[in-house]
Amino acid sequence: MNQKKLIGLVILIVGLVLLYFGFNQANSAVGEIGEAITGKYSDETMAYLIAGLIASVVGLFTVLKK
Repeated sequence: MNQKKLIGLVILIVGLVLLYFGFNQANSAVGEIGEAITGKYSDETMAYLIAGLIASVVGLFTVLKK
């Protein structure tokens, strides 16, 4: 495994961890109450979800690129 693929794998793992934290925060009691009142997720939850999605896509692309 070359260095680029290894870096891509690390980025992919970090992205998946961020997505996990984002989904956990979105489904927590506080997150659901906040969503029920405001109709949207908190800024922190959205940051985790967006950063996790971007990192996962970039990491996956880097790992799969030949």
